[in-house]
Amino acid sequence: MNKNIKIFLNYVLGPLLGVWLFYSLYKQVKVQPHLYESLILIKQAPFGEQAWKFWLVIILAFANWGLEAKKWQVLMRNLQPLNYFTALKGVLSGVTFSLNTPNRIGEYGGRVLYVQEGNRLKSVSLSIAGSICQLTITVLMGCGGLIFLLHTEHANGNTIMGLSYFWLKVLLCLSVFATLILLLFLFRLSWIIRLFEKIPAISKYVQYVSVLDEFTPKLLLRLLLLSLLRYLVFVIQYILLLQVLQVEVSWEQGFWLIAILYLVMAIVPSFAIADLGIRGKFSTELLSLYSTNIVGILGTTFGIWFINLFIPALAGSYFIIRKKIFKERT
Repeated sequence: MNKNIKIFLNYVLGPLLGVWLFYSLYKQVKVQPHLYESLILIKQAPFGEQAWKFWLVIILAFANWGLEAKKWQVLMRNLQPLNYFTALKGVLSGVTFSLNTPNRIGEYGGRVLYVQEGNRLKSVSLSIAGSICQLTITVLMGCGGLIFLLHTEHANGNTIMGLSYFWLKVLLCLSVFATLILLLFLFRLSWIIRLFEKIPAISKYVQYVSVLDEFTPKLLLRLLLLSLLRYLVFVIQYILLLQVLQVEVSWEQGFWLIAILYLVMAIVPSFAIADLGIRGKFSTELLSLYSTNIVGILGTTFGIWFINLFIPALAGSYFIIRKKIFKERT
């Protein structure tokens, strides 16, 4: 590559990209409905008798992304060992890109910035495998949430999120089936690679997914455990913030309703999966089954988005600005 082009990419395009990502995040927040009411509630959250819960939510945000960084480090250990801070920078950069791409596919682009050029396509397959581990836990816990909802009474009668009990049961069956398929996929990755090798049209791409052949049951169980721990962290965050903003749901109700919320967010296609409009709609539909504090529900939705996604994305923007997109060859 021409040296002038490298200089442009490293010192002009890179910083401009970071600034653009920061500005687009700002615009996402600015246009959200109910923003003023949510900000008032969140502004009051750090003070008062339950302030400790708010600060615990902040602390758990570090645990949330810290676990994801650890998972990324574990995934990369055979391809290109990363120290923990480099893994964390890659994860946070991925968050920044993910908020500006359909269904968060930009996450992979952020992570590969910290991977050597020859390993980048292989690392994408590893990142996808990690995402599938997290998705498996999300769908599995969502099944539990649907079972809970189908066997408890609530104010909306026989309709939830516009779905009758029949369609909720269909969704449950599909979710159970999806969980089994995901688990089969994870624990039979070698089958996938063998299949790729036998199809001439895609056999040339086997080199990019062959790294998955090194996954052992022990490694997959470790990845699933890290995914489960991370899942529990952000569910606990959600419940704690609901309590701070005086949304009266029990721990059991909150846990399973949030499990359904994350299931829905995982399966609904969107150009901005982190968009507060989508999150706000489904969280209100679900949590209003047991609470009339709609502003508190929306405030919690905004707070979780802001703490778990927006702030990490800002950190990722900073790392992207500092990072040279392409290393200059000497």
